[in-house]
Amino acid sequence: MRSSCDRARPGTGQSPLTVQLFASTLALASTLTFARAADMPMPMKAPAAAPAYQWTGCYVGLNGGGGAAGSNFTTAVDPLGTHLPTPDDAAEVANDGTGSTNASSYLAGGQAGCNLQIGTLVFGLEGDFDYFHTNVFFSNNTNVLPSTGDPFVIGQSLKTDYLATVRPRFGIGVDRNFTYITGGVAFTRVHYAESYVDALNGGTLPGIGGATANKSLVGWVAGAGWEYGLADHVTFRLEYLFAKFGTTSASGAITDAAGGLNALHGSADLTVQVGRAGVNVKF
Repeated sequence: MRSSCDRARPGTGQSPLTVQLFASTLALASTLTFARAADMPMPMKAPAAAPAYQWTGCYVGLNGGGGAAGSNFTTAVDPLGTHLPTPDDAAEVANDGTGSTNASSYLAGGQAGCNLQIGTLVFGLEGDFDYFHTNVFFSNNTNVLPSTGDPFVIGQSLKTDYLATVRPRFGIGVDRNFTYITGGVAFTRVHYAESYVDALNGGTLPGIGGATANKSLVGWVAGAGWEYGLADHVTFRLEYLFAKFGTTSASGAITDAAGGLNALHGSADLTVQVGRAGVNVKF
C-alpha cells in the first residue's frame, strides 16, 4: 500500500497533454502570423521626379515671319537756282516732296547663339541674319508750280536688302518655358532714290532731276520673345523686334535743256518692326 505521502499533489505540475496542446497552439499562431506578414504588400517607392528642363547650351536654328519698314522722307531745293522760276516754286517742290509712308514684306533666315542658366535666370547672346526686301515708296503727283501752274511729280523710295542683329537675351526659364527681353545692334543695307519731273512752260522746257545713294546702316534693336522646349534638343519660339536706323541722304539736281539748274537734296530715315517664329536645335 502507498502511503499518503506518495500521492501526487495538486497544482505542482502539468499533464503531458496540456503541454502538447500549448505547444501546438503556439506553433499554429506563429505560422498564421508569418503567412499574414508574407501576404502584406511591400511599401512602394515614390517615382523620382523628372529633372527640370535646362536652357544652358548653344544652338542654331531657322526663322520666318513678316515685317514692316517705315520712313520719313524730306526734300530740299535750292531756291536760287535757274530752272524753277521763283523761290516759291522751290519751296512748293520741297514741301510736296516731304512725307511718311511704310511697306511690308516677309522675312526668312537663321540664328545662332548660346545660353547660360543660373537657377531660373537665363542669360544669352544671339546673332541672326534674315532676307528682308522692302520698298518704302512715297510719291506726290498732283502738284503745280505756284508761279506758272505747270504740273510736277516728285517721288522717293528706300529699299532694304536684309536685316541682321546681334543681341544679348535675358529672361526667366521655368522648366520648358523661357520668356525673355532682348536688345542690341541691328544692321541693314538700303538703296535710296529721289526723282523729279515737271512740264515747265507748258512742257516746252521740262525739268528732270534725281538723287541716289546706297548705304550700309547700323542701328539699335529691342524686343521680347517666348521659347518652349519641344524636346531635350529642340525648341520653338515666337519673337517681336523693333529696330531704328539713322538717315540716308543724297544730293542731285533738277536740270532742263536750256541749262537751268536747281540743286536737289533728299533724305529718309528707317524703322523696322518684325514678328517671326523659329525653331532651334540645341547642343
